[in-house]
Amino acid sequence: MKKIECIIMDWAGTAVDYGCFAPVAAFLKAFKEIGITISMEQARRPMGMAKIDHIRELFKMDGIGDAFEKVYDRQWTEDDVIAMNKKFEGYLFASLADYTDPIPGVIETLQNLRSQGLKIGSTTGYTQAMMDVVLPNAAAKGYKTDNCVTPDRLPAGRPYPYMIYQNMIDLDIPSVDYILKYGDTIADIKEGRNAKVWTVGVILGSNEMGLTEKEVADMPDQELETRKAEVRKRMLDAGAHFVVDTIKELPSVIDTINKKLNNNNSK
Repeated sequence: MKKIECIIMDWAGTAVDYGCFAPVAAFLKAFKEIGITISMEQARRPMGMAKIDHIRELFKMDGIGDAFEKVYDRQWTEDDVIAMNKKFEGYLFASLADYTDPIPGVIETLQNLRSQGLKIGSTTGYTQAMMDVVLPNAAAKGYKTDNCVTPDRLPAGRPYPYMIYQNMIDLDIPSVDYILKYGDTIADIKEGRNAKVWTVGVILGSNEMGLTEKEVADMPDQELETRKAEVRKRMLDAGAHFVVDTIKELPSVIDTINKKLNNNNSK
């Protein structure tokens, strides 16, 4: 019987750090330090990419590159990207350990799927040095994966598929047909589709939603449903095979995929 053998999780906004706030806060502070104000929406737009690539995309945005040129009377360069990355890392490392609480439902759902023999890999936009902070702190709170691949030791990060392929090698998964990528950003979805694996987006707790647990709880039902529908559409438009509200829906999605695999239905 053909079936999903491996789930590849993202980290911030997917498994830990509800709402993906650690990198957002660091981006805002780093740009403010050089006299440029960026919005949370701008900071979130390239989320999921390797962080230096994320910074490069921010500089390319209308309003940010223009603001830089206005402040410094020149266009930004790659040296500015590198300098900003150092500032960003300083702010991120100062607070990263505080943003490692597992998102509700993640531990229990993955424990259940593990008991059925599934392996849990992971990819991230964080560097290995960043994950050296996240991994032990998340583990102390009960969340562990079987593997973690970072972009800084590969040709490129998301949206390229290399981190997923490295997970396949590390976890001995023989086919992309048996892998499910689960993440909270458009970059996650593109990574999964580029790797030709089953790709699932999650809404609540995601960078795309950009809300705290309290904000979600306090939001009027109709407004919340509207926000969720907007995120769902963005993820489906980016190519997600499925989009769920929370990880608690993932076992049902896996059952659906397993049936498709054995009915010879393509992705």
